[in-house]
Amino acid sequence: MSLLLMWAIGTTAKDTLLKSPDGKLQITIHTEADRLTWEVRHGQTTVLTPSEIGLNGHLRMTKVSVAKNAQTATVSNRRLAVEFRADNDAAAYRIVDLTKKPFTVSSETAEFNFAADYDAFIPYVNDNRGGERWCYSFESYYDEQPLSKMFADSLAINPLAVRLPEGKLAVIADMGAVDYPGMMLLKNGSHGLRAAFAPYPLAEEIGGYNRLNLVPTQRADYIAQSNGSLQMPWRIVMVTERDEQLLGARLPQRFGPKCQLSDTSWIRPGQVAWDWWNATMLTGVDFRAGMNTDTYLYYIDFAAKNHIPYIIIDEGWSTDESLRSELNPDIDLLRLLPYAEQKGVGIILWTSWRNCINQTDEDFKYYAGLGVKGFKVDFFDRDDQRVMQSAWQIAATAAKYHLLLDLHGYRPTGIQQAFPNIVNFEGVKGLENSKWEPRVGDGPLHNQPRYDVSAPYLRMLVGPMDYTPGAMTNATRDCFFGNNDHPMSQGTRAHQVAMYTLFDAPLQMLADAPSKYIREQETTDHIVQIPTTFDEVLPIDGKLGEYLVVAKRKGTTWYIAAMTDWTARDLSIELSMLPAGTHRAEIFADGRNADRDATDYRKQTVSVKRGDRMALHLAPGGGWSAIIKAE
Repeated sequence: MSLLLMWAIGTTAKDTLLKSPDGKLQITIHTEADRLTWEVRHGQTTVLTPSEIGLNGHLRMTKVSVAKNAQTATVSNRRLAVEFRADNDAAAYRIVDLTKKPFTVSSETAEFNFAADYDAFIPYVNDNRGGERWCYSFESYYDEQPLSKMFADSLAINPLAVRLPEGKLAVIADMGAVDYPGMMLLKNGSHGLRAAFAPYPLAEEIGGYNRLNLVPTQRADYIAQSNGSLQMPWRIVMVTERDEQLLGARLPQRFGPKCQLSDTSWIRPGQVAWDWWNATMLTGVDFRAGMNTDTYLYYIDFAAKNHIPYIIIDEGWSTDESLRSELNPDIDLLRLLPYAEQKGVGIILWTSWRNCINQTDEDFKYYAGLGVKGFKVDFFDRDDQRVMQSAWQIAATAAKYHLLLDLHGYRPTGIQQAFPNIVNFEGVKGLENSKWEPRVGDGPLHNQPRYDVSAPYLRMLVGPMDYTPGAMTNATRDCFFGNNDHPMSQGTRAHQVAMYTLFDAPLQMLADAPSKYIREQETTDHIVQIPTTFDEVLPIDGKLGEYLVVAKRKGTTWYIAAMTDWTARDLSIELSMLPAGTHRAEIFADGRNADRDATDYRKQTVSVKRGDRMALHLAPGGGWSAIIKAE
């Protein structure tokens, strides 16, 4: 018996209904005579009203195939197919080229029309590189406003959240844009969104921030070209009944491309000591700290002593134009690399994207031969087709030479599933922003703790994020100020520590200076116990923009953490996830006076067992972290 039910479409409209396995989420596909639309419901809630799907104009489909389980369907014509999928928490579709022949994509239509003027979390594009509309770092705070109040001329990146009735959330995202531009969003009517895509670049020039970018100066009248193997991305509408459900939903694993590597055993995630955020500001040493060999010998010794597997040498070791000529004479890589290898520490080097693409194979082969473990590739700052294809090529070349990658100025859409040697991405308003955060009135301009408890629900849906946590100088709202060489964080010490469990980051930074971690060894000892990948993720509680509580398991050890915005909170969690027996919990919590001095914390060890309830008090901008092991 066939697994598909098929029928042809005549000149009249046909409606096709799909239901998720739990029956709550429904997709209705309208195959009208001259256009294709879809709508989404969740229970009694209308999520999307009819919203058009198109490629190079309207789509007229002539055939529908529905799987017997009624969870997937395909509508098609001679040239294209659209695959639909109804998961319990997501409605999704993607366009598929059936002919495998070259063609040009002049435009794509993707609408997300909501039933009413709902409130939204909108990450607008701003701070364009060189003034070019589509050139951006993908780092945005969330503007919280009704859909009708969206700025009509402003692009937004995704994921973007819309608050639905009954406490539900809808989140718009794309996944699988590996050789196709990423999806940006524009206001569509009074309470809708529509996709926008960067046109293909025809000419570029060096420019942007510190002339580190390649900024397009001419763009085509099309967004993509296919040589017959174009992979179109998924367009996804997540729907959750409770906010914390987003904390366990990992879209890349579900909608990303297939792994391209036959052997991944060499890929070693881990923590990394980082130089740039702390401005290599070492103290208590008998040499001048900075971009020099002695400083990095110190970083290596610190990493080895604290079982941190990597250090990064950031911008300044090479020129902006080459990775192998006119290198910084103050940094002796031929001395540092064997010393690090002897100490069991790997070295990762920084490069800009435009420098990296000059001689990628030759450069990667050379440095892999010297013992370099990976590259942090910075200032992509675009997601047009050329850049997406370039990232794929860089990842493949890095994998050939067993090099890890950390991509900055790049928003992930699943490429890490194809190349798991990509162990982190930026595209997040991370800790670096505290270095230049302006003070307005009685506090900082931006509410960083609120962002900290928003990004895990949204930005982290599409991949890990290089937030670079670990500040040892912590400030309450009234005491905070930005300082490039002596940076501090908004919120408490425990807030920073909690990030090591809460934020997905297979390559996770210790952003502050080694000399500070040494002075704060009790904090450091807790941080370095926390792994960077986990076997199980269990969301416990939370509300977007307010707080979150998550438990993660690695082997038999559970790591539980919580964070809040500037609102103090008292929470209670049940340890139902623990196996039977007695367990030892090492707890790192806000101190009694953390609301007045954000560095105040309390560290204690207690015995717990399955079913116990733990009371958590979070100070304003506070956090809480526990490491629970069987006794």
